Amino acid sequence: MNVDELYDPEFRKLSKSKRPTIIIPIGSIEQHGAHLPISTDSDIVTEIASRLAKKCGFIIFPTISYGVSFEHDPLFNTSISEKILARMIIQICRSLIQSVNPKIIILNGHHGNIQALKIFEESLSSGKLGYSVRKLEKIGNSNIIKFFNYWEFMKHEFDHAGFIETSLMLAISNKVKMKKAKKGLITKGLSKKEKERVSKLSAKVGGFSQVTKNGVWGDPTGATKKDGQRFISEIVRNLAKECQS
Repeated sequence: MNVDELYDPEFRKLSKSKRPTIIIPIGSIEQHGAHLPISTDSDIVTEIASRLAKKCGFIIFPTISYGVSFEHDPLFNTSISEKILARMIIQICRSLIQSVNPKIIILNGHHGNIQALKIFEESLSSGKLGYSVRKLEKIGNSNIIKFFNYWEFMKHEFDHAGFIETSLMLAISNKVKMKKAKKGLITKGLSKKEKERVSKLSAKVGGFSQVTKNGVWGDPTGATKKDGQRFISEIVRNLAKECQS
């Protein structure tokens, strides 16, 4: 169910009879090479959240499309700080718990957001950002918030605007420009030490553009819609198992 299908009286009645599970997707606005839209992370995580909600009877709320993407400087990105993103999540969760006391799934679609989610989790323990898990539990119940990075629910090693992301976008969008798809950074053949160096550098502010000049990590040229559909099915199936366990 999508939030735009809900009306106040029905939602409050539903919440009293059955504790709802709400999914909040988090994406980013950043470059994805010349062939994918800058909204790619948000588009993919929104689609996965929508399918998960339909499969499990959850409710999907609007995607937080602005993420932490400073690593892409000077390539295009529209970013907010880790603390701002963490505070946004806290405020949204607090408001939801006060009003309908749901279970909440934070579904992340961008690697650069991970630190913000760690700050949020730490705040729930320490209360440093103004709200602790104890305060939330006073108005709700325990075990109310779970965090998932969707790419951890597939076997393939993830990329950025490479084979995986391009295949996923081909499965959900008609805005992929395959004629402009070009190979980017390929880590196959690199030593373990070199892979670690490249990974650390790419996570720093402006580091991603240093390791891949065209903004692509991987090779998107062989991506297909069929592969994307297979990846999405795998991700949603494994997420559903985890959420229902």
